[in-house]
Amino acid sequence: MNRTPTHKPRPMVDLLVSVILPSLILMKLSGEDALGVSGGLVAALAFPLGWGLFELVKYRKFNFIALLGLVSVLMTGSIGLFELDNQWLAIKEAAVPAIIGIAVLVSTFTPYPLIRALLFNSSVMDTEIIKQKLEENNSTEMFEKKLMNATYFIAGSFAFSATMNYVLAKWIVTSPSGTEAFNEELGQMTLYSYPMIAIPSMIMMMAIFYYLWRSISKATGLKLEDLMLKK
Repeated sequence: MNRTPTHKPRPMVDLLVSVILPSLILMKLSGEDALGVSGGLVAALAFPLGWGLFELVKYRKFNFIALLGLVSVLMTGSIGLFELDNQWLAIKEAAVPAIIGIAVLVSTFTPYPLIRALLFNSSVMDTEIIKQKLEENNSTEMFEKKLMNATYFIAGSFAFSATMNYVLAKWIVTSPSGTEAFNEELGQMTLYSYPMIAIPSMIMMMAIFYYLWRSISKATGLKLEDLMLKK
């Protein structure tokens, strides 16, 4: 029987394929003496699109955020190739993280809250022993409140990302879509978005994760290292 390969995070590869290479193509190879405006845009978008599809197919695991990423790439391509008003780029850039943040909040009213998939899940933590200790210490209700706080924090981090994405797109991408200047500005926006948005958002997520770990540790009496899933 074929086993699905285990996904191992490769942040440097993700950064290279999804940010650096597309940005360089847009800024350096979109001229008529190279790939041209449309060719440069298609080549640049092919990297994150191809990488995202490769990850989804290889690991055979539905990922809501990864799917939104793919949709985002396709929408960016459509705006450039069909020469739509560039204001749609700013709206699209803000819409993706906004949708994720709203989904995180709305999911708390369903049997499958996204907070558990993002942070409190059995692939990272020993959730069975945590639940057992929570019940023994009569701390389940208190922990659920902490989990809800973490949900609000995560939604807030996506609200920050949506706002910054919109501001950055409006600030940098001012040329009409379908032009070489538009591609160059799109490449600049992609590069700037990493230090200005991605890294701060990553720090926020790490802080929220640490908050959740501390909350679990206090509620269960377990040390942080004991909360991790033993492999």
